[in-house]
Amino acid sequence: MISIESIRVDGKSFMGMKVELPESPPLLLIVAEKGFVMCGFLNVEAAERLNVAAAMVSGVKTFDDVFNAQVKAVTSKAKSLGVEVGMKGAEALRHID
Repeated sequence: MISIESIRVDGKSFMGMKVELPESPPLLLIVAEKGFVMCGFLNVEAAERLNVAAAMVSGVKTFDDVFNAQVKAVTSKAKSLGVEVGMKGAEALRHID
């Protein structure tokens, strides 16, 4: 099942997508104006090649988990917007909004 919902963080709206997968944690993606925060199912190297602002978190099962998880990898475009490895997903979203 795929669900898409509007998510609010610090008064700003983001689009969240959740894909339920069999025998696995879900695939999670939160889209901001200039980029996105993704779970570990998605490929940060591909995002880098496509020159998009992306931050990757892992070990997440809910959108709240994404907000609170530490960023494990970022693309160079996300770095140029101030996103850094180690910051929380919610903070990364603020930078790429």
